[in-house]
Amino acid sequence: MENLDQFRTETKEWLEENCPPEMRKPMGPGDVVWGGRNCKFPHPDAKLWLERMGEKGWTCPTWPKEYGGGGLSFDENKILQEELMAIRARPALSSFGIWMLGPALLEFASEEQKKKYIPEIVKGEIRWCQGYSEPGSGSDLASLKTKAEDNGDHFVVNGQKVWTSYADDCDMIFTLVRTGPQEPKHDGISFLLIDMDQPGVTTKPIKLISGKSPFCETFFDNAVVPKENLVSELNKGWDVAKRLLQHERNMIAGMGLGGGGSAKKKKDQPISSGMATMAKTYVGEESGKLANPALRQKIASFDINSHAFSLTMKRASEESKSSNSGPSPASSMFKYYGSESNKLRYELMLEAMGTKALGWEGEGFGPAELAITREWLRTKANSIEGGTSEVQLNIIAKRVLDLPQ
Repeated sequence: MENLDQFRTETKEWLEENCPPEMRKPMGPGDVVWGGRNCKFPHPDAKLWLERMGEKGWTCPTWPKEYGGGGLSFDENKILQEELMAIRARPALSSFGIWMLGPALLEFASEEQKKKYIPEIVKGEIRWCQGYSEPGSGSDLASLKTKAEDNGDHFVVNGQKVWTSYADDCDMIFTLVRTGPQEPKHDGISFLLIDMDQPGVTTKPIKLISGKSPFCETFFDNAVVPKENLVSELNKGWDVAKRLLQHERNMIAGMGLGGGGSAKKKKDQPISSGMATMAKTYVGEESGKLANPALRQKIASFDINSHAFSLTMKRASEESKSSNSGPSPASSMFKYYGSESNKLRYELMLEAMGTKALGWEGEGFGPAELAITREWLRTKANSIEGGTSEVQLNIIAKRVLDLPQ
């Protein structure tokens, strides 16, 4: 306990000295730092904050120190997150490398691959995207057709991926390819790391109903991939893919908590209190309470359920760390509930906004109002990305509840 108290004191001092003032202000829509070779920082302090946190290893605080991570214990990381929350610090880095690829590399990659890629992920030097789904291979991912042919010291990749988030801004893609055309479909898949800065890789943004284009189609036309970019064994990529999907589903589940547990909320502050405050500006208040009792009850129920969900995710995280078992099929429960919770969050905000939620552009609507309406449309994809809700329910039925098939 004394060592933890000392760690908290040292952490407070370090954060106070190293977290720039600008990084303690609320984030706007364009303030997320994704890293990468051509990273565009929203403010000079964002670059400084990433450099300092990356050098400390605290962008990935529990990853092994030998690969550039923070090397913190579970309890130390808990203290770090509490102190970051206390000063309202922005995340220094948002990264699919942190949320999905890194944990899979730590489990499946060779020592050489870990030493090369993990430090780059920690410092935000490479921006990654995921190449899983294909036209006709979404829910049945193992039916993918993108192929990688052995060509001596490298593979030659041909095929197409779809729904590759932010692929047009990324440096590298972790992807599944068919390397065993004669094997059963799950046994002929390999996991490759492909550099996107080459003539054989092109991307095409997919415009969504919200007006945004976070997703892309990605095309491989004789793309060259060195053999050392094969993670795990040839034709054993499905094992890597399954584990990475569990990490992805835990990440998407965090959307149900307003982005991974609402790191900006104060201690003991209701998770959806910001929603209630916003609703009062449209509906009004009586005696300090939201004037609309029906909406007030909905927001209160949402808040209670969100808090219970947050505690459940924390408990599951603690159990997985203590047992060293990693993510489990229960991640499908979190992904399903988190997706539905995030959609409900925006439904409630639109209900509170009334006619102000009907804007798309032009006068009469503020930027925040237009953003909420578009984000509401964006949430419809939550129940598709990372595995559809139907797929998650099947996994829950078979692997969590052990129901008969």
